Amino acid sequence: MELRKERIDRGIKARCEDIYALLSLKEIFYVIGPKSLFVIFLLLIPLLRPFIGDYWERVFFITCLMALLSISWELLFSIGLVSLGQALLFGVGAYFSSIFNTRFHFPVFLSVLLASLSGGFFCALILFPASRIKGIYFSMITLCIPILLCNVIKATGILGGTSGISGVGSIGNYYLELFIPSLILMITVFSLRRFMDTDTGMLIRGIKHNEFSLMTSGINVPKLKFWTIFFAAVIGSFSGSYVAHYYQFVGISAFSLDYSIIPLACSILGGINGFFGSITGAFIICPLSEILREAGTLRIVIYSSILIIFILFVPEGIFSYLSRKYHQLERWKEI
Repeated sequence: MELRKERIDRGIKARCEDIYALLSLKEIFYVIGPKSLFVIFLLLIPLLRPFIGDYWERVFFITCLMALLSISWELLFSIGLVSLGQALLFGVGAYFSSIFNTRFHFPVFLSVLLASLSGGFFCALILFPASRIKGIYFSMITLCIPILLCNVIKATGILGGTSGISGVGSIGNYYLELFIPSLILMITVFSLRRFMDTDTGMLIRGIKHNEFSLMTSGINVPKLKFWTIFFAAVIGSFSGSYVAHYYQFVGISAFSLDYSIIPLACSILGGINGFFGSITGAFIICPLSEILREAGTLRIVIYSSILIIFILFVPEGIFSYLSRKYHQLERWKEI
């Protein structure tokens, strides 16, 4: 019996390019296996509290929210906008939710919902006028706005000033606190991946490459830009609002530069490829920064060196690299 090598996905793609025609359990697992493992991982981690402890459960919580913030950055990048001000989305969501809860006495989940939507609209109104310019100029504007708001709060003493807003309502249920970010993360990434494959999603991606061609074709590019910025801001504002209720406090640290740099680093490290790269980067960077905390002052050196090595030798991103290798898997088959 003579054998030859062939790629595992060859038979699947040969039957149909768009709709999988699966003939065996192995092929079914090949297609849905990675996504299923991702879902199982997100649902299983919150249940491992007795084994990994409260500290690493807290790290998992922050990682999920940083992944959402990274997804919002990548969504802005899909229309050609490189943001250095994701802290704006995070901080606005945190303050809005705290105000709704402490001043208007709305329930926690209603506060989070209203803060996500109103914060998204507020940030869209700020960022949309700046979307007419691109490149370093848009990046500098987004970098300055969180710093500006932070200093306004300091100087005027509004929203609690440097003391912040305390007494923010807590969700209360431990497992609910962890499962909600996991579910929102899953819903967001799968919905956006499906949406970006639609006609509207293709138009959104086309803005980055040549928006003038779309405008000459009669496409309402400003409208597409506004709604893309709005949905990206809603995702980022949700992260901030949820963190405010988790810690029951919000201060000017919500506009910290970390919330602008970390999403950018996550997306670049993981790879800008269908939003899964941003999640991969977040689940590498956030736990890694905690592991290296014991290294003291050498933490930043080791952390930065690892990032530089990955960016230099895997420029396409870790997720893109692993995805490419996965689709190149081969098996022996009879001739």
